Amino acid sequence: MRRNESKAFFVLILVVGTLLGGLGQFLFKEGLDNSGLLLAAYLVAGLVIYGMSTLIYFYALSRRSLSWAYSFGGISYIFASVLAFLLLGESVTPLRWLGIAVIAVGTAVIGLS
Repeated sequence: MRRNESKAFFVLILVVGTLLGGLGQFLFKEGLDNSGLLLAAYLVAGLVIYGMSTLIYFYALSRRSLSWAYSFGGISYIFASVLAFLLLGESVTPLRWLGIAVIAVGTAVIGLS
């Protein structure tokens, strides 16, 4: 790891990357729920954003350990679930919210390690 690249920096970029991954998944879902040009626009936007997420992950992975960086992938489930709940009106059961909380706590513990 380079001296000017702190753990906090990598936490930030991995959180941004997973947010983009969740947004990409949301756009995939929106695209598949539409047809024609709207379908294509959502899917292309989703692919671009998901690609950006992947590039961010590659950058972090090139400078941090796999076991540490990969753990942040769980956050994308949190973002995707929140977007589905807020923007798509999908039902999220209390048990699923509990699972999301466990993922958040687990990722925070790993991030601090």
